[in-house]
Amino acid sequence: MNNILKEFLAKQEEACRNPDTAYWFAKNEDADIEKCQEAACKDTYYAYCFAGDIKGANTKKCQEVACKCSDTAFLFARDIKGTDIKKCQEAACKNSAYAFLFAKYIKEANIEYCQKATYKNRYWAKRFAEEIPGADKKKYLIYSLL
Repeated sequence: MNNILKEFLAKQEEACRNPDTAYWFAKNEDADIEKCQEAACKDTYYAYCFAGDIKGANTKKCQEVACKCSDTAFLFARDIKGTDIKKCQEAACKNSAYAFLFAKYIKEANIEYCQKATYKNRYWAKRFAEEIPGADKKKYLIYSLL
């Protein structure tokens, strides 16, 4: 093996010790995408970034990781083509704010499912009823009286 290849592999090995550096290293055209993805997918945000930015990324694997947090699940559904919307919605709706955002910005959102998720927080439940087309205002009124 020549010295240039050894040096490149050593740099890749070093980069793949952290999700952020693995993501940035994967932008190299000669990077081992699978190895970099494995490292990047140890963090929900870099899994989302990897799926969106790295040619050859396995988006299903990235989605599995991104959907461990409500914020990255919402971002994944919003920005990554071919996403399993239902899976992202389930993850996003664990947080009332992201349930609201999901319903507002993801056209394939199940409005009823998202609205139910906002009931954990009066502020988001009210905003949902007022701002989301198709929201069930009667259910919100019943909820707000409880």
